[in-house]
Amino acid sequence: MNVETRLAGRLRDRLAVVGVIGLGYVGLPLAAACARGGFDTVGFDVDPNKIEQLNRGRSYIDAVSSDDLNQHRRQEKFRATAEFSELPGCDVVVICVPTPLTRHREPDLRYVSATAETIATYLRPGQLIILESTTFPGTTEQVVKPILEQRGLKSGIDFFLGFSPEREDPGNADFHTTTIPKVVAGEGAAASSLVQSFYSAVVEKIVVVSSPSVAEAVKITENVFRAVNIALVNELKVIYDAMGIDIWEVVNAAATKPFGYMPFYPGPGLGGHCIPIDPFYLTWKSREYGLTTRFIELAGEINLSMPRYVIGKLEQALDRRQKISLGSSRVLIVGLAYKKNVSDIRESPSFELMELLEDRGAQVDFHDPFASTIPPTREHAEFSGRKSVELDATALRGYNAIIIATDHDTVDYQLLADNTRLIVDTRNVFARKGISSDTIIKA
Repeated sequence: MNVETRLAGRLRDRLAVVGVIGLGYVGLPLAAACARGGFDTVGFDVDPNKIEQLNRGRSYIDAVSSDDLNQHRRQEKFRATAEFSELPGCDVVVICVPTPLTRHREPDLRYVSATAETIATYLRPGQLIILESTTFPGTTEQVVKPILEQRGLKSGIDFFLGFSPEREDPGNADFHTTTIPKVVAGEGAAASSLVQSFYSAVVEKIVVVSSPSVAEAVKITENVFRAVNIALVNELKVIYDAMGIDIWEVVNAAATKPFGYMPFYPGPGLGGHCIPIDPFYLTWKSREYGLTTRFIELAGEINLSMPRYVIGKLEQALDRRQKISLGSSRVLIVGLAYKKNVSDIRESPSFELMELLEDRGAQVDFHDPFASTIPPTREHAEFSGRKSVELDATALRGYNAIIIATDHDTVDYQLLADNTRLIVDTRNVFARKGISSDTIIKA
């Protein structure tokens, strides 16, 4: 029996062992889905704290409850480890590691490359290796494949290689890992068949495309689409504000058209791991072909400028209403997470707002009911360890201004309106809740 036939049989009979490398917002939900699908699943991570928590049955990701995690553990379908020497025991290995940008906004593939090097050390015939990390078209075949083949085993013959982009949406109650259609691709017919067999056992619907490069381009396209449209509405916000027109009223009215329009909403900047980052991956890759991505780059510039726009509006309002400079003010940022009702702080524009304010001399605090303490981050290590302040009337009256950066539902907005001298609302939350006050401005 050849290695392809053996692996196909193990996938069909749910005898395959699945290894998921990287137990963050993508990897842990996927590992839970694999365990739920009947596969013995091993989660790998370099963070010993994550390993300890998971093996004690404590989940740190909202999408995976501790109850679900413990059920998988009791059924002996999931465990976590930092011992990568266990990789040879896995039939399927899925890579779910970060793909950030460098400070020069170029792709940083060190985590993908390092993970591929580790897998190559333990690679054996008959394994299926799948990359899920979002990246530029060509990464699977041009970056990962050569690393895996450097010890002599060949893709499509000895092992099999695929790509399937993650589509996680933290906080979305309507869609989960298993219910979001999964785009899948393999390098060659054998790998494609095996990738389909694996994901069909884990998710409800798969969408097969012809190559890993196409699958990589699918994910980039999805996020470029959002980034460009958000940039458009952010630019319209600035224009309409100068005209005295409320952008949210415009967008909400336009959204009543039943065809030809999709509403996007402005904000203080982009957050999350995908939309602020992925378009720059395509911009970088396009240079290899002598092409420029002017539309995408312009969208990036607009979105990156939004925190400065918000601070500019705050500065004008402080000067006009309180006759105080930005550098002499105390400011509270409400919402550290990048989107409402989740604890995910990755690439949150709130960090940029904090940095801009403190660079100007302002005293800054934050409140977030989902993120009580700022963990270590790659870009903003100086904020590590800071804690969310509690909201009460006395404390609120001590601030010159509040910026609503994230519109969590559990925040008492009436309390803010009643006890704050100036509120800069970047999410239109007060209007949506029917709360009016002359202390509120939109930005």
